[in-house]
Amino acid sequence: MPHASNMDKSPNDPRYPNGWHMNDRMPHHDSFEQLWETKWKEPCSKGIYPFMFGSIQDFQPIAEHIIAKGLKEPYNWDEYASCFFGTAEKLGQTAAVAQQEGDTDKAREYYLRASAVYRIARFPAPRSPLQHQAWKKGKEMFYAGAKLMEHPIHEVLIPHTHALANSSEQNAFIPVNLLIPPSSSSPSSSSSSSSSSSSPSSSNYPLVIIMTGLDGYRTELAVWQRGFLDKGVATLVVEIPGTGDSPALASDPESADRQWSSVLDFVAKEKRIDSTKIIVWGFSTGGYYALRAAHTHHDRLLGSISLGGGCHHMFDEAWLEKVNNLEYPFDLADTLAYKFGYGSDGGEKFKKEGQLKFSLLLDGTLMEPCCRCLVVNGEWDRIFPVEDLALALKFGRPKEARIVREKWHMGEPESFVVILRWIHELLGLDGDYMHHLKLLGAKAK
Repeated sequence: MPHASNMDKSPNDPRYPNGWHMNDRMPHHDSFEQLWETKWKEPCSKGIYPFMFGSIQDFQPIAEHIIAKGLKEPYNWDEYASCFFGTAEKLGQTAAVAQQEGDTDKAREYYLRASAVYRIARFPAPRSPLQHQAWKKGKEMFYAGAKLMEHPIHEVLIPHTHALANSSEQNAFIPVNLLIPPSSSSPSSSSSSSSSSSSPSSSNYPLVIIMTGLDGYRTELAVWQRGFLDKGVATLVVEIPGTGDSPALASDPESADRQWSSVLDFVAKEKRIDSTKIIVWGFSTGGYYALRAAHTHHDRLLGSISLGGGCHHMFDEAWLEKVNNLEYPFDLADTLAYKFGYGSDGGEKFKKEGQLKFSLLLDGTLMEPCCRCLVVNGEWDRIFPVEDLALALKFGRPKEARIVREKWHMGEPESFVVILRWIHELLGLDGDYMHHLKLLGAKAK
């Protein structure tokens, strides 16, 4: 984290009145050693983003190996990914043996630990052959462990019924994690105990759709699903265009609209879900899509939450010229370019035309009707400018907002409390939103 002297407000750029010096270079960009010591070691020790389901005892030796090799930016992504495979393979083998011996708890733990190691191998996005392999293996390990959970999480393939004709979307499926409470559960209302469930008065459950981010996919955002299940709320975790296994055309701004229409049509046919009580929650880049969906699908959503998402300034060329040195652990501008369909070598083109193509202000999305919407971010965000939050408030139906003081991108963990309280109030749940947070970083059961 930068020294306090680096956090003075910038007096020179009127576009970012709440922003910070954009000419800084944060230390984790100097080497992997600095990334590990100043940014990653602490969350790894707690099993939180981006190390969900992970263990520091697996990652510490890997980090030491990478440090000894002297890896630093610009990374050779195959060389970087190769450092993780040995550990991940051993964890997977341990899990398989435990499963054969009937030790379900150990098998689940080690499968999920293997998935976490493969995740960091393909992080922040699979841009090389070995990173693509890591993504594939990580999925295998995750679902092997997830099916051993007390409430198993399975992959569901949703037909992309709104796919663009004569494109790669056609005849595709949208892979999601769908977890619906068992029939003995019901939404925990404010009048019920948070530790028990009464007999359901209806088999229809509210649904929270989690839109994943630039680097966090359905295999790790699954960490949120058990907490909602305990409250009698179904969850569906889905990747945004250009990430994970989303079939949506990464370069088409409207591809997300088609994907959400296909997902919502599928949900409408699911008798166990109350399609009048659907909330979307987008994380980081997913927040951009949640804000877009709040307008494009306003009549199909009860509410939408954009956590750390942008809408216009996130695509400013001047901003994108600087972000590779700021808060994000790796090359943010290039990773965004890859995600938005510009390939591994299209960074400069993305910087010049990304805003005209994807801005929710310039394309008129923000002027359209909007469902109830909450926008949240950290005051010191240097991934997406917090000014986008203020911009989103100026258009459409009045929105609700929270800027978390003196916090970085997404404003966590305080932002989680704000959002979970909002969800509990909107769905009439029991108000025990801290239950969700207690499960983050804990071993999956």
